[in-house]
Amino acid sequence: MTDWERTAEEREAARLERERRRAAQQDTNLEPVSDDQVEERPLGTRRVSRAERVGTRSRRAGDGGRPRPRSRGGAPPPARPRRGARRWIARLAALLVIAVAAVAVWLLVELYQPFGVSPHGRVTVVIPPKVGARRIGDILAAKGVVPSGFFFNLRAMLAGDRGKLLSGTYRLQLDMSYGAALKALMTPPPQAKVSNITLIEGLSRRQIDKLLRSQHIRGDYLAATSHSPLLNPTAYGAPRSTPSLEGFLFPDTYQLRDPITVAELVSAQLKTFKAQFGRVSMGYAAAHHLSPYDVLIIASMVQAEAQRAHDFPLVASVIYNRLRLGMRLQIDATTRYATGNYSTPLTQSQLNSPSPWNTRVHAGLPPTPINNPGLEAIQAAAHPAPSHYLFYITKPCGNGALAFASTDSAFNQLVAQYYAERAKLHGRSPAHC
Repeated sequence: MTDWERTAEEREAARLERERRRAAQQDTNLEPVSDDQVEERPLGTRRVSRAERVGTRSRRAGDGGRPRPRSRGGAPPPARPRRGARRWIARLAALLVIAVAAVAVWLLVELYQPFGVSPHGRVTVVIPPKVGARRIGDILAAKGVVPSGFFFNLRAMLAGDRGKLLSGTYRLQLDMSYGAALKALMTPPPQAKVSNITLIEGLSRRQIDKLLRSQHIRGDYLAATSHSPLLNPTAYGAPRSTPSLEGFLFPDTYQLRDPITVAELVSAQLKTFKAQFGRVSMGYAAAHHLSPYDVLIIASMVQAEAQRAHDFPLVASVIYNRLRLGMRLQIDATTRYATGNYSTPLTQSQLNSPSPWNTRVHAGLPPTPINNPGLEAIQAAAHPAPSHYLFYITKPCGNGALAFASTDSAFNQLVAQYYAERAKLHGRSPAHC
């Protein structure tokens, strides 16, 4: 735009602008600006974009118009957390420190029990050989000696005593501290006084009870052998109505701590039975539709009827053959069990007893074993000898041996020989001559 195209006011304004710029250049020692270099701008207002307004406001707010720094690659720098967020992070960190400290204090209190314990009473604890500290801790906790097997193991580990714990039988207090229990188990246990008790094969529960009472052994044997959590007869095929553990009380010589108690004896008998009976194969009996409990019943009759182990499988074969043919067993030992007469000749009324255990009256097996048989009788009952025998009788002068027969006529001959020898001995038994 030329001067003649401008108004007088515009030309005057341009002149004043040029003079102002020359004065500014003189103040800063700059080269003078020619008229041609001065860009003339029209006076008045102009439209400003929204982006320019925002930029202007931001420069006024804080950075004096300087552009904000950008990170490498042109991305804006990460925003600093606000003051409120920083306060919450600090609070969470403080709470975490407090929680860790509380857990540490709790662990120390549990491990070292600074407030003391209240040991009382005594309990027998058996520590098996070659078990670790954690297992020992569980045993102690189960007996009530220490509160926790886990903390006992941890305390032993921190103290370096895990490999120093000994096996054996200990008499420890209830609610002991971990330190006291560790100290006790690092000391060899005293030698316990023990006694042997022998129970022969073929004794019934009532006979064993009478024997124990005569030896002043503490406890009620009949009550203790009625039921036990250590053995469930139904697991062997016994009916749920089975009244007692007759047959499961394994005969043996047991070495028990003094003073012997009925509870410890019964526990030992049942554990031994399970171990011994588990060795017997039940395949033959199962093929003849007999349960393990049936085998135990047969074994008790074999044990009562035969004095020599050689005759055990033959007596078992007679029982199997009679059961197969549906014959009554007619075994005197079952009648003696039913009547309790173990020492004198059976009377006619006893022979006719209506008891379900009297096999002279009732067919099939008696409802329970009639005594507690040994392993040899159980093996014979599970594996009878192959035979056709249906009868047996005490062999005259056989020193306890039996004579067997397959027919009525052969049996009657054996009976005649028996009574002939008995007559010679003036009515005494001819079993031993």
